Amino acid sequence: MRSPPCIALLLLLSACATMDPSPGEWEDPNPRLANLQRAAQYPWTDDGHCVVREASTEWPLLAERCFHVLDHGRVKFRDATGRCAVASTALAPAAVALCVFAAPEIVVGAVIVMGAVVVAAAITEGLEAYERNASRERAKHKTQARPAKEPLANRPPKPEGSRTGDIFPPVPTESNPRRPACEPIPVPHAGEDAPHNECADKFPPNRYPGMDVLVAGMRFDALQVGVRVLWEIKTHRFDTYNDFVRDQEIEKEIEQLHKELNAASACGYDFVVGVSTQAHKQALLDRDPELKIVVTGCPR
Repeated sequence: MRSPPCIALLLLLSACATMDPSPGEWEDPNPRLANLQRAAQYPWTDDGHCVVREASTEWPLLAERCFHVLDHGRVKFRDATGRCAVASTALAPAAVALCVFAAPEIVVGAVIVMGAVVVAAAITEGLEAYERNASRERAKHKTQARPAKEPLANRPPKPEGSRTGDIFPPVPTESNPRRPACEPIPVPHAGEDAPHNECADKFPPNRYPGMDVLVAGMRFDALQVGVRVLWEIKTHRFDTYNDFVRDQEIEKEIEQLHKELNAASACGYDFVVGVSTQAHKQALLDRDPELKIVVTGCPR
């Protein structure tokens, strides 16, 4: 086991890798290092293996996938901003805890760890591996020879009327590839279907209780707390329909769900369908086995 001074030195060296590099130096655009450093602050019951496996994803997704191996007996969560408040249900404490832990930004006092934390072995190894790779890349880029400048006498003449020597103007690049339409916009639940709306708020659970969310012009029943997952909730009594009505209903739903799935995927969200019964789930999967469907059990 590494001594505390060695671990402190390791974290200090890893933190230095996040500083802005000098011109020409290599810079890693992925979030792996930041996630490993953030996760190193917390106790894990699996020695950090889940964190290392998921470290290249966004922090909210890592937090969702590894929340079950966090040492919950040593961690307390406080909704300092009030943004994670959900309806008072049996699911609320766990939902609030996940929402606080998965927040992209670190809010002081939101996650309280009891006792000293020894960095998990797998996370320590991940930080060491990252630093080794980063050092090799920086050394490689520094040693690459720059192309010699061509003598002025050998350079081709610039085109007439050109100030830069370029025949065609540079093509502008898009600085922000995420369209504004992809940002979730909370709107009141459509309709007055109280059982449906209650299911949409409680089951995922919904990041905006009492609200639907608009993404890319499509209305979704819920945006799940802590992760980028949009939900469509179905609570009608599908099992009571005759075969003809079932077929008609499934045709209509498949068309709707594909539109929602396409809009969610285009904006980088996962998409899940919640239905009340296993029969409804199976009927949808028979038409499209690629859909993500869960049985909510929400009553009518």
